[in-house]
Amino acid sequence: MTRVISLGGSIVAPDKVDCLYLQRFIELIKALLTEDREERFIIVVGGGGPARIWQAAYRQVSGALGAAADDGQADWIGIMATRLNAQLVKALFDPHCADDVVTNPEAGDNRFTGRVLLAAGWKPGFSSDNDAVLLAKRFGAKTVINLSNIEKVYTADPKTDPGARPIDSISWEDFRAITGDVWTPGKNVPFDPVASRNAGEAGINVICAMGSDLENLRRILRGESYTGTLIHA
Repeated sequence: MTRVISLGGSIVAPDKVDCLYLQRFIELIKALLTEDREERFIIVVGGGGPARIWQAAYRQVSGALGAAADDGQADWIGIMATRLNAQLVKALFDPHCADDVVTNPEAGDNRFTGRVLLAAGWKPGFSSDNDAVLLAKRFGAKTVINLSNIEKVYTADPKTDPGARPIDSISWEDFRAITGDVWTPGKNVPFDPVASRNAGEAGINVICAMGSDLENLRRILRGESYTGTLIHA
């Protein structure tokens, strides 16, 4: 079975690299590889703090120079942060990860010869969530596990709306009504709008869960009861 995990950059590197979290995450995945010889993992890593810090610097300096920041350039800056994070995680999975970090999920020469495959951002217009969906389609995975800094999807932003309620299960149509369909670099939503549209069209489910709760991730991967939100077709 091939598992796809969209590992939020805010979990890997909220401002700097969370070394203890990475150690525990990799120990968990390696233990599961030992338990099940048929299990394989595709892990797509986001940009996190480095992406936001460098994007903010770009916008600040552009403004000081009297120029408007370009969304495409900001996207490329974020993409480069995802590639740095992914290269780090790939190195830590040695020797299970034999192939190069995937930077174009639609490239015909992508190989998956090991037990773990790492991927990062591709091009402007969407986040690394969309790369996870495209790789799920390519390698026949029916579910993407989206690990971020929220425990569940809410009906609204709980930071600004006291009436916001957590959601256990929601259709793609209803989810997109909450988050919208437009992507902007650094947009803070539970799952990228472009990825959401593509996942819905492909019939791929997404489980949104708290990335720091590794025991909960273990339950998800073992098909047990978990805390999170299932977004489904």
